Amino acid sequence: MDLAFYTGFNTSLALQEAQINTLQQQISTGLAVQTPDQNPAEFETATLGQDQINTLANDNTTQAAIQVQLGSVNDAYQSATSLMDNMQTVLETALNGTTSAQNLNALASQVQSAAQQLQAIGNTTSPNGSYLFGGSRGSAAPFQSAGSGEVVYLGDGGQSEASISPGISASSIANGDVFVSSLAGDGIGAVSAAAANTGTGQLIAQGVVNADAANAFQSGSSSITLSFATSGSQTTYTAAQGGSTLASGNVTPGGTIQLAGVNYEITGAPAAGDSFTIAPSRPQTAFALLQNIYKTLSTAGSTPSQVAQTNQVLNQSLASLSQYQQAIVTAQAQNGVTLQAIANAGTGNTQQSTAIQTNVRNATQVNTPAAIAALDQTLTALQAAMKTFGDVQNLSLFNYL
Repeated sequence: MDLAFYTGFNTSLALQEAQINTLQQQISTGLAVQTPDQNPAEFETATLGQDQINTLANDNTTQAAIQVQLGSVNDAYQSATSLMDNMQTVLETALNGTTSAQNLNALASQVQSAAQQLQAIGNTTSPNGSYLFGGSRGSAAPFQSAGSGEVVYLGDGGQSEASISPGISASSIANGDVFVSSLAGDGIGAVSAAAANTGTGQLIAQGVVNADAANAFQSGSSSITLSFATSGSQTTYTAAQGGSTLASGNVTPGGTIQLAGVNYEITGAPAAGDSFTIAPSRPQTAFALLQNIYKTLSTAGSTPSQVAQTNQVLNQSLASLSQYQQAIVTAQAQNGVTLQAIANAGTGNTQQSTAIQTNVRNATQVNTPAAIAALDQTLTALQAAMKTFGDVQNLSLFNYL
């Protein structure tokens, strides 16, 4: 018996059934390409595209986490800014010349409370429980009180970058440098009055007039001493640095002296033997600044010379406070730039993911109407083949072959 007919029919039947299974699977899944053998090029396109989509999704997850973290940082900066602005008001109130000792003590209490609030702000935790300003040491409170009452920073300046989009990364943590690294005074020099001064003079910085000289002084280590003497009815001054006289002359009401690239105004009436020291500005923590303001307000005297001493400290503190106000505003602005970059990256990732998904669909999706038509045709062909095979089997001649 010739079995070629049976073999051919079975082969055709198997192919048609396989085609039916493939078409049914394509229609049910919507995918025309599911394995490499079906279309190697399109399968590779889809696989690479899906990998890119997964990467973009992971970046978006990272973005969301960083946005929450830096959003909390932004809130902390805003709280610190409000606190510093309030301290500016306190200093300006204390310097208005009409505040009583009782009122100064009340202002001192406000400063003491603000110092505690600032420490709490510095120790703010993120929603995941880590300390915002600890740098890479986010598991421990970064600002802690020492035995002397001094607040010390135990965090670090560590940085951490995380991918927010292909080829783009963003800082994912903050550190506490903004609360501990600003320079005292006006950022060039820090003025202090000698404790033995008996006059009412003060030395107030009016602004930089020679940036090169100012920067050279600030980066150096030698202080300037401004001392006063009397000659008849005239008060004179002498400014010296490292044993050398820098300037000398008569003290005139409203007059200024240029020292280390900065104009200084002498207010009040310095007495013979009074002196001031201008030291190169060095970092002063915001906590030390507030502690100094508190101490000055709570121990302020009432004699004219004591008031001048108090005001000298408060004026310097106001200048130092300005350094921190600017530092916090700058840090908040930088944080805002990062948040905006993350938002832009998120939008870009979404657009890119949508485009890739379109490419993947174009490479793998099935043409459903065409697949349904092909399935109908294949089913019809299979039914016709089965009927033909049955008719052939029933032929009398076939029974004798």
